[in-house]
Amino acid sequence: MRRLLATIRCDVMLQLRHGFYYATAFVLICCVAVVSRIPSVDLTWLLPALVLGNLMLNTFYFIGGLILLEKGEGTLEAQVVTPLRTWEYLASKVGTLTLLGLAENTVIVMLLVGFNFNPLSLAASLVLTAVLYCLAGVIAVVRYASINEYLMPSVIYTSLLLVPLLPYLMQWDTWLLYLHPMQATLLLAQAAFQPVAHWQVVYGVLYSALWVGLLAHFSRRVFQRFIVVETGAI
Repeated sequence: MRRLLATIRCDVMLQLRHGFYYATAFVLICCVAVVSRIPSVDLTWLLPALVLGNLMLNTFYFIGGLILLEKGEGTLEAQVVTPLRTWEYLASKVGTLTLLGLAENTVIVMLLVGFNFNPLSLAASLVLTAVLYCLAGVIAVVRYASINEYLMPSVIYTSLLLVPLLPYLMQWDTWLLYLHPMQATLLLAQAAFQPVAHWQVVYGVLYSALWVGLLAHFSRRVFQRFIVVETGAI
């Protein structure tokens, strides 16, 4: 636990030093300014897609940027002499970025609709989505050594992750969407603003948790293979 807390402190300082929090604040301001000026839009209907789409930046891309940054600075290689474990390294980054995404998007919702939402459903959706995005970001980035190599493949990953948002915006539904992990968290986000069936909430929590477990296992394995084994880090 002491190692994990120390790693969390280091990650927070690293994110602050490299402007991650300033970037988050800028995106928050721009998002609220744009959406609040769109006339005749039902924000309650739009918000689930808005917050889950916005969450991609400070989870998937931020964790990719952090890992590439530490690769470039030689930080990963330096940690070979420390007792830090892979799961602690990943848990610190996933945890700090999840809290950042939760705070940013909760503020967006409150600025746009006040307190007219279910905070438990919103928090569950944001946390589960952020964790899934972060773990997917780890899987996507570990094979690459620079941002230029990473950017194009990352678009493929994000496009696949955001698949359920387009049918949602088009008001199109099919059972095939329920196989996608983001459909589960999207339903939880909907439950924060409008009534949904009880079974959909249960599905949202359980299916999201299943995918968190699967991606946590897989992200740890690919991190071991492409970072620990190949570079001798951690």
